[in-house]
Amino acid sequence: MIEVRPAIRTDVRENRAFLGRAVRYLAGPAGIRQFLDLGTGLPSADNTHEVAQSVAPDSRIVYVDNDPIVLAHARALLTSAPDGLTAYLDADLRDPEAILAKAGAVLDLTQPIAIMLVAVLHHIPESDDPCAIVARLREAAAPGSYLVISHPASDVQTEKVAEVARRYNASVVTGQTRRDIAEVTAFFGDWEILEPGVTQTPAWRPADPAAVTGSVPMWAGVARKP
Repeated sequence: MIEVRPAIRTDVRENRAFLGRAVRYLAGPAGIRQFLDLGTGLPSADNTHEVAQSVAPDSRIVYVDNDPIVLAHARALLTSAPDGLTAYLDADLRDPEAILAKAGAVLDLTQPIAIMLVAVLHHIPESDDPCAIVARLREAAAPGSYLVISHPASDVQTEKVAEVARRYNASVVTGQTRRDIAEVTAFFGDWEILEPGVTQTPAWRPADPAAVTGSVPMWAGVARKP
């Protein structure tokens, strides 16, 4: 994959930077104190709870993954701030009912939450109806909740990303389905998409707009439930 697109390293870093900016906004000006992070992945720098609790120490975060190795690393390494809470659920994104039932023991779903779907939906093929999965999560969220999505693009650097996806899918059990901007935007349903809309990851509220250069094949956006 790196051979086809050496800048994939930058793509990954930009995705993590987008997560950080989105969470800082939500824990700051938006006043969100509850985060449901689906598809946690292996712990890295600036994880959701670290960013949120650096802004609001009383933030509560529930991480969800279906990989026991990921969950073992997360429990060992992702330590909550004393005033907040961090919990971990072994669950599959394709079973939103189970996720909501388990998360409801930690988060107050009658109050606003932030649903984090950062670089995870591409692992859900169309045959598993990802739109219905996200719609169920949106339905369960209280008014004032937020939805954060980033998703590998199919319509940016089309030939290269198609070859990256082909090589990736040939080497893993859970493949990826890249989607175009219209398909990614559809995941937000009728929620109010915040400015600047669905953009490539570096262009979502960068600290220095003048420093945003180049193209990253990853769509990103944040929306609020009215």
